[in-house]
Amino acid sequence: MATEAHDTGGATGYIVHHLTPLSSGEGFWTLHVDTLFFSVLLGAVFLFFFRKAAEQATAGVPGPLQNFVEMIVEFVDTQVKDSFHGRNALIAPLALSIFAWVFLMNAMDLLPVDLLPDVGKAIGLEYLRVVPSTDLNATFGMSISVFFLIIFYSLKVKGPVHFAKEFLFHPFDHWALTPFNLLLNTVEYLAKPVSLGLRLFGNMYAGELIFILIALLPWWIQPALSFPWAVFHILIITLQAFIFMVLTIVYLSLAHESH
Repeated sequence: MATEAHDTGGATGYIVHHLTPLSSGEGFWTLHVDTLFFSVLLGAVFLFFFRKAAEQATAGVPGPLQNFVEMIVEFVDTQVKDSFHGRNALIAPLALSIFAWVFLMNAMDLLPVDLLPDVGKAIGLEYLRVVPSTDLNATFGMSISVFFLIIFYSLKVKGPVHFAKEFLFHPFDHWALTPFNLLLNTVEYLAKPVSLGLRLFGNMYAGELIFILIALLPWWIQPALSFPWAVFHILIITLQAFIFMVLTIVYLSLAHESH
């Protein structure tokens, strides 16, 4: 069993300790410092390697980094071409950024459970949660940002008047059914960021919890469980990044269409 469990009040204390963020402030203005730090750090890692690949790109024999980056770019570009039916130069870079950033956030879940928290404890940090996508604030922050882009492009492409007409007279084109259309469309629009954020959070939070539960088991049985789960979890972290990216593309494609 993890030694820290004895220092934090048994198994329950161990689990709570690992799922508690490093916070600053109180109430609504509470900041999860560890989530912000690792999110910015992973974003910087993404920008560094992709910028380095762009600077070293050659028409000759490409290096391993260029091959890897080109593979990801082509993969994302294919998804955009298949799912996005409008014309917007922002969508492909946005989709690439979302996929890479969310994947890196999720990949932090593959680090040993106690590794970075123990490092944080050694430098005086009481709590340190290292997987940003297990924080509801991070996943909702991204999904709400996508929601604002949906509203922005709906107004920009369709115009305020046409957008209002579509909101009030779709799917039932009759003035008597306007309240029903308004309710239906409001629920539909609000469900997009809610489902987008909760899906990513729920899957990653559950995966992190399983790793923590495995760490509570006797040391001799942990490898037999943690390795298969880590291999399976590679599929989960990739799939969740892919789903978040594809749904973002689809939602923005709908924002560019008119009924």
